[in-house]
Amino acid sequence: MTSGVLLLNASYEPLDIIPLRRAVALMLRDRVEAACDESYEMRSASDTWCVPTILRLRYYINVPRRGVSWSREAVLRRDRYTCAYCGAQVGQKRNGRLLGKEDFTVDHILPVSRGGKNTWGNTICACATCNQRKANRLPHEASMRLHWEPKTPRARYIVASGEIPAVWKAYLQV
Repeated sequence: MTSGVLLLNASYEPLDIIPLRRAVALMLRDRVEAACDESYEMRSASDTWCVPTILRLRYYINVPRRGVSWSREAVLRRDRYTCAYCGAQVGQKRNGRLLGKEDFTVDHILPVSRGGKNTWGNTICACATCNQRKANRLPHEASMRLHWEPKTPRARYIVASGEIPAVWKAYLQV
């Protein structure tokens, strides 16, 4: 089992796996709060500490998003093959059949014909139905709403070795 602590941003976004010693230091400075009930027990000569397996920062920190190259496949993976307009996902049934990865495409929020570029902030994953419905218009012109704001993904990934605690899986894409 991993002996680190999962550190979350104030927005519950995973930031890193930190050593127990660093977790205790953050707790002593009142920078974090417990985000789960499970904990490790640390003992010293005179004290016993219960360190939660997941800590959440009390204040949001901005983590730079740089260095990730844009590609159609990367946009689809970033959005987890989920349509940003209707929420349809791979494996869901639609019109009597299961949706596959091939049923999703990249949609330009500002269409290319109107000056839109292949950028992280202008592209989202869309099912074929929504992409055709939106066509060459802006989302509001087609009376469609985005379920989330497209962002540049982080280049840094969290790497955990060994068995990942079950409570972490709610925050990590495993």
